[in-house]
Order: sequence, then C-alpha cells, then structure tokens
Amino acid sequence: MTVEYIRYRIPGDTAAFEQSYERASRFLAEAPQCADYELSRCSEEPEVYVLRITWTSAEDHLKGFRGGDLFPGFLAEIRPWIESIEEMRHYEPTTVRGAGGSVPTLFAWAGGAEAFERLTERFYELVKADPVVGPLFAHMDPAHPRHVAIWLSEVFGGPARYTAERGGYPNMLAHHLGKSITEPQRRRWVSLLMDAADDVGLPDDPEFRAAFLGYLEWGTRLALANSQPGATPPRRAPVPHWGWGVAPPYQG
Repeated sequence: MTVEYIRYRIPGDTAAFEQSYERASRFLAEAPQCADYELSRCSEEPEVYVLRITWTSAEDHLKGFRGGDLFPGFLAEIRPWIESIEEMRHYEPTTVRGAGGSVPTLFAWAGGAEAFERLTERFYELVKADPVVGPLFAHMDPAHPRHVAIWLSEVFGGPARYTAERGGYPNMLAHHLGKSITEPQRRRWVSLLMDAADDVGLPDDPEFRAAFLGYLEWGTRLALANSQPGATPPRRAPVPHWGWGVAPPYQG
C-alpha cells in the first residue's frame, strides 16, 4: 500500500470544490487500485484541504489508474482545482502505527483477562461433553483453557502474553497441523464458544458480539484449512490483533 496526499488551498468557493470531489469520488470508488480515500478540511485554515488516497501501490496509481478508463472522468471533475494544489506526493507507511486510547480494546470491553479465563473454562467444559468436537480434545492438557485464554486476550488487544510465554503464532499453528478438522467440528466449536460467552456473561451488545464472532469465523476457517493433510501454511506470522469490525491483514 502507498498513501497519496494532495494538499489544496482554495481561496474562493470551497462549496464548489467539495462538490467537485463528491462527483469525482465515484471514480475512486470504482477503481480497483484504490483502497480508500478521504477529503479533510483544516479547522485553523478553512481554505486548506488535504485529500488522502490509499493506493494498492504507487505504480498501480500512476500506471493503472491514470492509464485506465476511469481517470479521464476523475480528471474532468477536479481539473478546475489543479492550480490550487500545494503538495501531491506518495508516502509509504512505516511500522510506527497503532490505536489510541479513546476507543477501548475488545479485551477491555469484554472485562479483561479474568473474563477470558472464565470464558475458556466454561467453553472447555462444554467441549468435553460434546460428541462432535469433543474427540479433538480427548487428550487435552489441563492448562489448555488458560493457554487459549491468553491467546484470545492478546488477539483482542490485551497483553502479549501468548507471544511471550507460549511462542506466539508458530505454537498455535502447531496445535492444528495434521488434525484434519471437519467443517461440522469447526461450526460446533464456534457455536459452543458463543454459548460459553452467554453463560459467563460476556458483553452482549451487537458491536462486541459482531467483532467477537468475526474473529471466531476468521480464525477457525484458517485453522480448518491449516489442519488438512498436505496443508502448507506459513510457519511464521504475527498474532492477529482484532478490532471493532476490522480484520487484520494476513501475511505469510
């Protein structure tokens, strides 16, 4: 990904400028090279605007979008404002990024480490009695529920204990290799964990449950694929960090 920033200074009719970009934005929305875009206006200097566009790459922008069928229409809408551009450059993201404290993590919203420990204790009680998924855990380590609790805690924004104490993603992957998990078992695993969340009183607001279930679906589908005979999943990857309705990029 590369981020393009275009800074405008519009001394006159800013309403007309914004209307131009309202019309131009449909070409960005249709462009397969464009991940997202946002036009912002400066609070201190209202005549200054910054357009941020995330492209799949600088080359995709300069050759793909600009060389494609959508660019002429986009250019026609913004052409009156080209002379008002003060900066137009591409920027590459660095590793310095993260979320601020204004929005609680899913870990904090759920109730912290104690909530995830209660969740996994109840979950594996249900698992052991279940005829569909129970056989997968017939020889489960007594410490397994706690290990899963610290994995989920780290995934949902808590301390990186699974990485520090259990070896992170490679260790979790090792638990799934060769298990030949079936689709009915995967679905039952998800269903039982949602039942356990109800049983131990995890938050039941739609936003939390949607994000929580989103991770369970994403994670169990990967686990199913990784468990099949002959599967060759990446052996090293970061522990995913899951947010409010946002799936992390999966990189091998």
